[in-house]
Amino acid sequence: MGNAHLHSIHVHPVKAVRGLAPREAAVEPWGLAGDRRWVLIDDGGKVLTQRQQPRLALAAAELLPGGGVRLSAPGMEPLTVPVPRPFGTVPVEIFRDKVEGVPAEDEAAHAWFSSWLGIGVRLVHMDDPATRRPVDPEYARPGETVSFADGFPLLLTTTASLDALNTLIARGDHADEGPLPMNRFRPNVVVTGTTAWAEDDWSRIAVGEVSFRVAKPCGRCVVTTTEQSSGERGREPLHSLGRHRRLGGKLVFGQNLVPLSRGTIRVGDPVRILG
Repeated sequence: MGNAHLHSIHVHPVKAVRGLAPREAAVEPWGLAGDRRWVLIDDGGKVLTQRQQPRLALAAAELLPGGGVRLSAPGMEPLTVPVPRPFGTVPVEIFRDKVEGVPAEDEAAHAWFSSWLGIGVRLVHMDDPATRRPVDPEYARPGETVSFADGFPLLLTTTASLDALNTLIARGDHADEGPLPMNRFRPNVVVTGTTAWAEDDWSRIAVGEVSFRVAKPCGRCVVTTTEQSSGERGREPLHSLGRHRRLGGKLVFGQNLVPLSRGTIRVGDPVRILG
């Protein structure tokens, strides 16, 4: 493990929308700075992701100083959306969680995504991730919180495990769908220099100056079958994960992390296994 290091960093300012690959990122208790602080909700307040709207893969969000975003998508004029002032919140239902979010102040932001998707949606910001949403209590320690990510502050994957998965896909019934790129899994941090599936055995790691608790393996969903450059869906990797990577009824790839300290991580940082 002496050669393990941080291969890439990924920040998704708007959940389900294409994100960024910065060379460095600040680690906050609830995740990477700016990651998944914005989300789309339907008229009933339920979060919309690529599960329901695979076309979201084609839209992009650039993070602006102060936490605002610049939106772009094919056929749409780019739109800049500032962080809204906390004049009032709306309920947001994200899986089993009920949290509060602050709607974008400019109606143009809601109209932009509604026009793009062809359905009525609202763009909502998480104003205070320190208090709004606790980590899944089954796996959390007291006081741990998360943004609008699926359930944990960060998701880690490794290049060796993706290579191993692509080998399984190449030997399977849908070999023509592979090899898959890492963006299918929408991680925050990608580690290289490990053996395949080594991350299954980690309980605590350090990336550069920042330490993390490895909370649980990540159960994967239909989003992983969505080609991020086209929004089209296939059978992989769920078909191969179902045959080779089933754990407790979940199809798993990657590990969920909770920060144990603050700091800045940088591409190329050494990754140390602490437990």
